[in-house]
Amino acid sequence: MEKRRVGPFEVSAIGLGCMSLSHGYGPAAPRERAEQVLKGALDAGYTFFDTAAVYGLGHNETLVGEVLGPNRDRIVLASKCGITIGDQRGIDGSPANLRDTCERSLRRLRTEVIDLYYLHRWDKRRPIEESVGALADLVAEGKIRAIGLSEVSGPTLRKAHAVHPIAAVQNEYSPWTRNPEIALIDACRETGATLVAFSPVGRGFLAGGASDPAKFQAGDMRSAMPRFQGEALAANLKLLAAFEALAAEVPCTSAQLCLAWLMAKDPTIVSIPGTTSPGHMAENAAAADLVLPPGLVERIDTAVNASTVSGPRYPPFMQASIDTELTPAEAKAAEPA
Repeated sequence: MEKRRVGPFEVSAIGLGCMSLSHGYGPAAPRERAEQVLKGALDAGYTFFDTAAVYGLGHNETLVGEVLGPNRDRIVLASKCGITIGDQRGIDGSPANLRDTCERSLRRLRTEVIDLYYLHRWDKRRPIEESVGALADLVAEGKIRAIGLSEVSGPTLRKAHAVHPIAAVQNEYSPWTRNPEIALIDACRETGATLVAFSPVGRGFLAGGASDPAKFQAGDMRSAMPRFQGEALAANLKLLAAFEALAAEVPCTSAQLCLAWLMAKDPTIVSIPGTTSPGHMAENAAAADLVLPPGLVERIDTAVNASTVSGPRYPPFMQASIDTELTPAEAKAAEPA
């Protein structure tokens, strides 16, 4: 698989987002299937694996550590801190919490050092510089190798980068989520941070696997997301049909078109699609070899973009926890009634 840079690391252009193996879109995957996905990803050429302390309340890090630990030297391992995982979920970017979370993650991941450690969410009660300074201390102590941020804006990235080099920013980016294009991509180019795109297939919607919310399992976070509800869903289903028609021209699957679109958008972007299916994992890896016909990226941009997608990314309570620039539609939706 093609390689791209993330800070000091060379990684597969398509990595594996491990979250859905433990939570997010329903119950944790059965252990045998989770192992098939993780071990199969190694065989398919994935070298970049992404987890977090909060995924499954530690379950995901434990899973990744147990399954991939014997091949630790073959992978670049990313995890995240800053969202507490005790009795109540919250955001805590205090130095003490970040250090404690890191120590726990190291034990669960069965490693002496985490390659890329993200601040999962900026704790807006304290300056970003304070939290990044704490992560810089962990770099100096050899517990982590590089620092990342998640769901932040361009200005926040610049403030953080002034304290310590930021290797990567992980934000949602796909044909139907364009927020990084507002200012973050430019800030990444300016600071040298790599944009790591999570939910690159639109939380499964653009892959055709999330078109009927009635089929969502208990605990599926998409049930609360406006794009999967009511009139917004009906409008987005029309976009899905148009997107699937473009994929048929290549020909490829809709999920592969999303990933190939990201690779064509910028030669530095790395995506981390997640899945609980060994087949979908292999399908995603194959997207790295796709060459899109001339003009197709522009046609995708015309069909699916911030103006044509209906509904904000998050409900208000989730939107309040992020620092990502808003599209005009999101800004309008966030205005008081």
